Amino acid sequence: MESNTAQASELERRVDLVIAIADVEKEMEQRLKRMGRNVKMPGFRPGKVPLSMVKQQYGAQARHEVLSEELDRVFGEAVTAQNLRVAGYPRIEPKASESATHLEFSAIFEVYPEFVPGDLSASEIERPVLEVSAAEVDKTLDILRKQRVAYVDADRAAAKEDRVTIDFLGKKDGVPFQGGEASDYPFVLGQGMMLPDFENAVEGCKTGDAKSFDLTFPADYHAKDLAGQTVQFEITVKQVQAPQLPEIDGEFAKGMGVADGDVAKMKAEIAANLKREVKRRIEGKIKDQVMEVLLKANPITIPVALTDMEIQRLMQAARQDMEQRGMKTKDFPIQPEWFADQAKRRVALGLILAEVVKVENLRATLEQVRTLVEETAQSYEQPEEVIRWYYAQPQRLQEVEGVALENNVVAWVLSKAKVTDKAAVFDELMGQKQ
Repeated sequence: MESNTAQASELERRVDLVIAIADVEKEMEQRLKRMGRNVKMPGFRPGKVPLSMVKQQYGAQARHEVLSEELDRVFGEAVTAQNLRVAGYPRIEPKASESATHLEFSAIFEVYPEFVPGDLSASEIERPVLEVSAAEVDKTLDILRKQRVAYVDADRAAAKEDRVTIDFLGKKDGVPFQGGEASDYPFVLGQGMMLPDFENAVEGCKTGDAKSFDLTFPADYHAKDLAGQTVQFEITVKQVQAPQLPEIDGEFAKGMGVADGDVAKMKAEIAANLKREVKRRIEGKIKDQVMEVLLKANPITIPVALTDMEIQRLMQAARQDMEQRGMKTKDFPIQPEWFADQAKRRVALGLILAEVVKVENLRATLEQVRTLVEETAQSYEQPEEVIRWYYAQPQRLQEVEGVALENNVVAWVLSKAKVTDKAAVFDELMGQKQ
């Protein structure tokens, strides 16, 4: 075997491989003899089929297998000898050769980029800071109460947050239009279920009121035939109901899963859950910034082979997600280019993180993994069962190990970059409307 490496581009490499024909023929002969011991042919006892007939039927298959194995071996020796880290799979091409004793091939492949993690001393990161107080617990309780709201008949004009039930009929130039009619249609004023001008017309009406009004659809309305058009609506208010929020009492606490109805215990559980969620979201925002900092500090070239493999993984995940939602992927062809940017980012971060972990020795410890498992288990009713489940099979810990490793990288980046604390707004952090 001989090899010669030539560099075609920044990450692409080409290795010339030479294989002795005699070695291939010798291995072929031995393989065919082994096959002949078990091959069955009409008119011959097992193991007594002439080698010439075995070769005639199975020679091409044996040659292909031997040549593939020999190419794998030779290629592996070549890249190992030259200390090349192959990204993806090589493309093997035969070379024109007049040799009667050797076969010549070229293996074209990419290697992993070599780089030194960039300097982070000028990088800036904002670290959100938020302590969960009684105010945040009370705000969460208000949200939980609104999720359990009941509605009672109200003998008054409809106001925001009331639930109204109406009949309506819409006409364009005196002719009813599709989707413009409904009976006993309920909606809550102020939640944006209807167009603002429509809700404004209903607000102030009482049960039994009927009225007509003009309404102009927005220019970007989803129904193109109505976008920007003025129509006439006729409505009849069938019912006006006021919201009635539940009291924060023992019954409410039981509904929240506190068996003995202890309100103080319920608030303590809400506070604990909030602290865990706030911590998780703050860590997520910091991690997002850390990843951006690492990408900017390490502008590396990404192997196309790895990007293509990641695109295929993302496409497969998208197909599975669509099928789980009851959608037929054959009716909705998924395009690789939709995932190209995401794949490049994921591959780049994977390479950068791996190099930082190696250079800075940031591998996850058993203690870190255990701590993360215990934190995850705390959100379940039986934490010990969850912990036992994780440790029952080591592969279940791989994802946790990945999180611990990322946490180590985040801590390392925070120790190198310029970090400033910034008070976080609870509603913004939790993604709630003001």
